[in-house]
Amino acid sequence: MNPLAQIGRVVLHLLAETGRLAFFLKNALLIGLTPRWYPRQILIQMIRMGYNSLPVIGLTAFFTGGVLALQIYIGGTRFNAESLVASIVALGITRELGPVLAGLMVAGRVSAAIAAELGTMRVTEQIDALVTLSTNPYRYLVGPRIVAGVITLPLLVIIADIIGIMGGYIVGTRSLGFNAGAYLKNTVDFLEMQDITSGLIKAAVFGFIIALMGCYHGFNSRGGAQGVGRATTNAVVSASILILAANYVLTSLLFAD
Repeated sequence: MNPLAQIGRVVLHLLAETGRLAFFLKNALLIGLTPRWYPRQILIQMIRMGYNSLPVIGLTAFFTGGVLALQIYIGGTRFNAESLVASIVALGITRELGPVLAGLMVAGRVSAAIAAELGTMRVTEQIDALVTLSTNPYRYLVGPRIVAGVITLPLLVIIADIIGIMGGYIVGTRSLGFNAGAYLKNTVDFLEMQDITSGLIKAAVFGFIIALMGCYHGFNSRGGAQGVGRATTNAVVSASILILAANYVLTSLLFAD
């Protein structure tokens, strides 16, 4: 019941988990991302992470763009700044909401799937069987998922940016009375290449985090079906928290004066 002992246990557990993650990251980079490559596995994971995530990404981006346009218009009417709706929607989607929301949605879907798949392979000893067959599990299981995550999420974010801006355009022209040509002109004139590229850089980092957390928790799953469920939950939570933390760090670095 000693509160200091409780705090100490939490700190020691956190440090131990950080150390395990560091060793896993080292093996994933030095072994999983070096030849021999498995192009077929990379393609399969890209389809699972990217193509199968398109519906949820598209719906999320569309409604986010529409809601953002409504909120900016309502706030702008207080200061006679309604004309800024198109510009701020484009900026908010490409810089922040596109990559962050896409990352969180994919984290909830993909990190859980990776952790469940690898966790099941761990508890059923399929990963040990790969080692017996002289196949390095980091190279065959972890590497393709990380490569697929880094490649796929920027592609999803490009689609999310387009759909999100389109959602704002539809709401702005259909509900708020903006002229369609003027809305598009304000969007194109205001956007800069840095706004788009910064979102894609964030997306690549988020894709790495999503794949890494799913692989890490699934790879280290223990305790049968209950352990697989715990690994799935931990993968989603840790990926989501790291995405938000990484977003702050990347924004500070990319837009520092």
